[in-house]
Amino acid sequence: MGLCFGVRRAIRLLEEAAGKFGSLDSLGPVVHNRRVVERLEGMGVRVAGGPEDLENRVVAVSSHGLSPQDMKALEGREVIDATCPIVARAQRAARGLARAGFQVVVFGDCLHPEVRGLLGWAGDGALATEAPLNLQPWPKRLGILSQTTQSPEAFAGFVACALPPTIGGGVELRVVNTICQPTRRRQASALELARRVEVMLVVGGKTSANTRRLAEICSPLVEVHLVEKAEDIDPAWVAGRRSIGLTAGASTPDEVIMEVEARLRALAGLGAA
Repeated sequence: MGLCFGVRRAIRLLEEAAGKFGSLDSLGPVVHNRRVVERLEGMGVRVAGGPEDLENRVVAVSSHGLSPQDMKALEGREVIDATCPIVARAQRAARGLARAGFQVVVFGDCLHPEVRGLLGWAGDGALATEAPLNLQPWPKRLGILSQTTQSPEAFAGFVACALPPTIGGGVELRVVNTICQPTRRRQASALELARRVEVMLVVGGKTSANTRRLAEICSPLVEVHLVEKAEDIDPAWVAGRRSIGLTAGASTPDEVIMEVEARLRALAGLGAA
């Protein structure tokens, strides 16, 4: 649990850029965690809403990546590319499918910055959805990939729903599994823990897709609460509980996890770890 290598890399790149240049813009928050963003703002990293909102010559691309169109809008500026390498791999997969003549469908949240970037790499006609596919008409060649933080089970279900109409209609189907390995391991560990506890706390930003996914996959098994900080914990959640599970999203700093754990221990009368 906690920061994945892609997030650690992105934060390190922005810290180094802030130390070198003094101030820079980040196109969107580098990660979806308020504590991280506020700390970077204190170092001189300003969050810009889009290319039209840039004020600094130096611009950072967040870990979620950008579309080719937005990257082109940064020409003439010093660019710090903090795109997660796994997201970059998904971008290459989307571009490859589009160039091979496939209509691309991204299994993911169409409003998420990673997915918006992927759609830019996926060519004309690409779409993103989490609902079962019902294309009219079905294309002759269909390529499916996933937002990197989706659950493998949900992606498999999405693909399975697309199989009957594509196979029955003679559609050439190509599926690229772009879910990142750290996400899979994190979700598997959270599920294993959720089966053994009475209540589960998931720590992370409420705008973080991978954090929300952890809460979603655990909720059928156990009572789940998503918290951004230790102060969010309601003592009633843990009163009388003999076992409490704790996990955290990939953009949650270690110190926040430790603060949550310390508060849980205090509420349980256990003292320090």
